[in-house]
Order: sequence, then structure tokens, then C-alpha cells
Amino acid sequence: MNKLMEILEKAKKVGKKTVAVAASEDEVVLKALDRAHEEGIINAILVGNVEKTKKIAENMGIDINKFEFVQAGDYVEAANKAVQLVTDGKAHFLMKGKIKTGDLMKVVLKEEYGLRTGRTLSLVSIFEVPNYHKLLVVSDAGMTIAPTLEQKVDIINNTVLVAKKALDVDNPKVAILGAVEIVNPKMPATVEAAILSQMSKRNQIKGCIVDGPFALDNAVSKEAAEHKGIKSIVAGDADVLIMPDIEAGNIFYKAMVFLAGANVASTIVGAKVPVALTSRADSDETKLLSLALTNLMAGDVNV
Repeated sequence: MNKLMEILEKAKKVGKKTVAVAASEDEVVLKALDRAHEEGIINAILVGNVEKTKKIAENMGIDINKFEFVQAGDYVEAANKAVQLVTDGKAHFLMKGKIKTGDLMKVVLKEEYGLRTGRTLSLVSIFEVPNYHKLLVVSDAGMTIAPTLEQKVDIINNTVLVAKKALDVDNPKVAILGAVEIVNPKMPATVEAAILSQMSKRNQIKGCIVDGPFALDNAVSKEAAEHKGIKSIVAGDADVLIMPDIEAGNIFYKAMVFLAGANVASTIVGAKVPVALTSRADSDETKLLSLALTNLMAGDVNV
């Protein structure tokens, strides 16, 4: 795929899936849900303060009577009830409403709900960058602050799952990023990148081609890679970029959107069900595309 709108078209073909929204009394979320419902990709169960939710929708001119409602007294109760809906097979995936991401994910990871997989949860984003020749999968810009080597393996596996399931990329090329493209013992990110590359060669990381370390330029530009004498099937043609930490990931994410004019769709993966989240800073198209992406990542209702 070269365009993010192809994700929406693919989600339309899959059909509507049901999302359980934790703390539904949020303008941004309700607007996103309304549009996604109009596009034919979701049904929703709104968990939260029903009176407040309906009042917000009324003020926005949104008819949300097409959705189901579950009353919750506070955000914590809303999170627990939303997660329970998924566990009970009444919803395919979750969406963050007016609740902090960390508070929702704590509930998702409670043993009683059975949604753990043993993998690290990560935010996986797909960018449509004007001057790159294909969609670019990037992680992690929003979940794990300083991932360990083991966590980076999970993050790679999460991105590979998204690349395959959402973008139909069978054997994605994964570039492990650092500040430089050579191993420097004083720069742990470059050392870990080399280890991950070797793990891939020994089939300890499956379903993809991993190489690194790469500086950003030689991961996405063949000319830059050739100039520095880098010979790699990944160089200049990466499908996936793995960030060294959340700071690099978050800065990259915002630079792409606010400076480079990139479009983006994101989802949280690593649990048995994905989680959709939208920000007030996101464009309406980003919110819609993120719901479409999460729709594609969601499996059957029987988790």
C-alpha cells in the first residue's frame, strides 16, 4: 500500500466491528466514532456517564442513539466495564475516551481479564510521508519509555504483525535506528541494534528482515546509504522503523505530522485486542484512519 486511505477501504471490506469506548464523554472521541460509523467500519458501545455523553453529542449535532450505552460512575469503572465487554465477547476492540492512556492500559493488563499475551504493548503508527515511496510503520512513540533489548524484540514483532495484517507486507524490512549507522559502545542503541540484526539472521526474530544500526537518513534513502557505503537490503527501503526510545519516537512522530505534512494512523498492540486512541491534536482524518487500522488489527470477538 502507498496511501493510508487504502487502509480505510480495506476496513470497509472487512465490515463493521464493535468498539467498547472507555469514558465516552469526550468530544474528540464522539466525533471520530460518528464519522467511522458513517464510513461503515464500526459500531460502538459507549461506556461512561451517559447523561454527559448525550449532552456533548447533542451540542455537537451528533446523533449517537445508533450506539449502545453502559453507565459508569467514574473513569476507572468505565475502563473496567469496557474491558469486560471485550472479555465477554461483546466488543472486538477498545478505544480510549476521556481517560489517561496509562490508566486504561493498567486495566487491560489485569490478570482477571485474560488479555495479556506476555508481549510488551506498543504504539504502532503508519505514516504516509509525501516524499517516501511507500507507507512507513514506526514504533514506539507513546508507550515504552526506554525499551530493553527484550522489549525491542516485542516491539519489532508488534510492528511486523501490523505490517502483515493491515498492509499485506509479507516479509517487512525492519530498520533499527540510532544516531549513527556504526556500532559505538558508548551508544547503547547502536549495540542493541547490532544484536537485533544478528538475532534476525539466526531466526530468533521471525517473519521479517532486521538490520541496524541505521541513522534515519540511510534507513529511508538509498542515496544516503550508498554515500556511506552501506550494503543492506533494508537500507533506503525500510518498511518499519524501530526507535531507540520514546523521546526519539515522539519527536519523529510530531516532526512528520507538523513539519513534513505526513498523514498517520496509530493503534496500540501487544494485548489480545488492540486499542484505538485519538488526540485532540490529531486531524479528523487521522482519527478515522486510526479507527480503520484498529478495526483491521482486531480479531474475532471471542478473545
